Amino acid sequence: MSANTVGSPVNYVWLLGGIKIMRQTTMLKPAEVKRQWYVVDGEGQTLGRLATTVAAVLRGKHKPSYTPNVDCGDYVIIINADKVKVTGDQDYKKTYYRHSMFPGGLKSRTTREMREKFPVRWVESAVYGMLPHTKLGSRMRTHLFVYTGSQHPHAAQQPVELKVKG
Repeated sequence: MSANTVGSPVNYVWLLGGIKIMRQTTMLKPAEVKRQWYVVDGEGQTLGRLATTVAAVLRGKHKPSYTPNVDCGDYVIIINADKVKVTGDQDYKKTYYRHSMFPGGLKSRTTREMREKFPVRWVESAVYGMLPHTKLGSRMRTHLFVYTGSQHPHAAQQPVELKVKG
């Protein structure tokens, strides 16, 4: 069997007469992106499962027209961020660090402190850690809105409810 007959790679299409053409991959341009708004209820959700689902939607990986170098993701609103949970001993064993860039300026907080005092920042940092750490990722971060209560000011955008597994 030769390389240019039946056993050819999948990315080629054979036309009548033996002409070989390449299949077209659709690559979105920034002007062609159509965005949708989603709302996620964080009540009773596990932080990691919530963050991975939201990060995939922010990146646009749920769309067939996903293009890695274009911000083709949708807007996501997370409500009830103060009711998101973690499993196991993470409340006491997991630690969040930050540094003031001064000598001896290392600060740390446990998951329980972050969840009780700063629930919005806690959920945002989990999602931000799953996005690209580039200029494109910074643009994607602006499409995330996190609120502690069940109310949000984005009703005019008519967000669709997004289900998170788990």
